[in-house]
Amino acid sequence: MKLFETHAHLDLPEFDADRERLIAKCFDSGIEYIINIGFNKETSLNSLELAKKHLHIFATAGFHPHDAVDFDAELIKRLAREKEVLAIGEIGLDYFRNLSPYSVQREVFRNQALLAVDYDKPIVVHNRDAHQECYKILKEAQAKDVVFHCFSGDIIFAQQVLDEGWMISFTGNITYPNANLDDVIRMMPPEQFMIETDCPYLTPHPHRGKRNSPLFLHLVAEKIAEIRGITPLEVAETAFNNAHRFFRIPPDPVKPVSKKGGKSSKGKKSKKSTAKDKKKDKK
Repeated sequence: MKLFETHAHLDLPEFDADRERLIAKCFDSGIEYIINIGFNKETSLNSLELAKKHLHIFATAGFHPHDAVDFDAELIKRLAREKEVLAIGEIGLDYFRNLSPYSVQREVFRNQALLAVDYDKPIVVHNRDAHQECYKILKEAQAKDVVFHCFSGDIIFAQQVLDEGWMISFTGNITYPNANLDDVIRMMPPEQFMIETDCPYLTPHPHRGKRNSPLFLHLVAEKIAEIRGITPLEVAETAFNNAHRFFRIPPDPVKPVSKKGGKSSKGKKSKKSTAKDKKKDKK
């Protein structure tokens, strides 16, 4: 099953002990792409560094509402120019924990949404207990490509988001008994959803209590398949194509084929190479 991990935090300390081994295991197990999400200065820079090391890991840059007081517009502008940075995020509003003043959260979210539009970057939104204010700011910024990560709204807000042509994304929390997202999952158009782990957080059932990782992404796909009455493969393929389109994944670089010496480059062997081949055969 080919999977696209759209929201991970593999740069965090929880992965220091086995980061490279885990990444290798992810790519060996069917994960094709990983978007590593920045949420402040340190994680945005670390995400870019990780993306520069791995062909199929890409980064985002942004200031989470919890870190809004530290917002650095010049840093976001600089990172938005990097080819490995595919989106601005995660940005938004969090009225549940209120770790930054409301007014600061709103202003920083607005500024970053406008920067995303200016730099033609998709937006990854963190929204907690602030549905209508998030919606209003995005509309005012004329944001076009938006995903509400770890979607937590009801069916009415989901329809409001989907009517704008925006995306919703689901994490391991849909496997929890109190998720209350089944109706949203049933009604969403197939071309407007993605899947994620938000690792190391929100570990899906039956692994709650353990560190989350992209290796558990298939459980999100399986739960959506169960709710919608389709196969996990259908969910994975659809979500993969949606994410590939949304993040505008660039093609892999093509290495030029080196051509050596005239006739030999057309498939004919030179006398010297033929002689060497004969010596090898004798051995």
